[in-house]
Amino acid sequence: MALTLSPVETRILGCLIEKERTTPDVYPLSLLAVTTACNQSTNRDPVVHYTEQEVNLGLDDLRGKQLATKVWGAGARVEKFRHNLLDVFELNPGEVALLCVLLLRGPQTPGELRIRSERLHPFESIADLEKALEALAAGDAPLVRMLEPRPGQKERRFVQLLSGEPVLEAPPFAAAPSVTAPVPGRLEALEAEVAGLKTSLAELREELARFRKQFE
Repeated sequence: MALTLSPVETRILGCLIEKERTTPDVYPLSLLAVTTACNQSTNRDPVVHYTEQEVNLGLDDLRGKQLATKVWGAGARVEKFRHNLLDVFELNPGEVALLCVLLLRGPQTPGELRIRSERLHPFESIADLEKALEALAAGDAPLVRMLEPRPGQKERRFVQLLSGEPVLEAPPFAAAPSVTAPVPGRLEALEAEVAGLKTSLAELREELARFRKQFE
């Protein structure tokens, strides 16, 4: 299933998955709760400030892509929302946790993913986590892929593909050194001064010679 989520859809889906795991007693979430979760300043990168209207439109788009559903609980006064990720993709709990963290925080290394996914699903080792990443990256329609290391770094990073191929920042180019006229050094200045004195001395000698000839 080919999907390209917008930034607000990406954030909403990640929040719905996260809150299902971390606060199941208040899940599904109201529009206000989804907006608050999207705008959290912790466990989010980048930090955003979406309005309820923006989040509501994002939820409508996710529903159109069959990744979210509106529900009404017994006696509920407001509509609530839940994700449908597992109705669309066959994933185990570890794979869901990794995808959630990638949706919420962007490209990350296996070490970062292990730490940040701990509260959603604990991995016994990096090897177990990497097996889950390999499963997510397999097939004709992978959900994650590995990025090339950044200049000067060796660690691998992984990115989710539900939002399409990532637009990576070009590595900064080193500024070309500015070319300025060389400032004369002390030695060059002394040499110029000596040359000037020699010229003045030669002129004085010529004047003295002409003066003597007047009395011969």
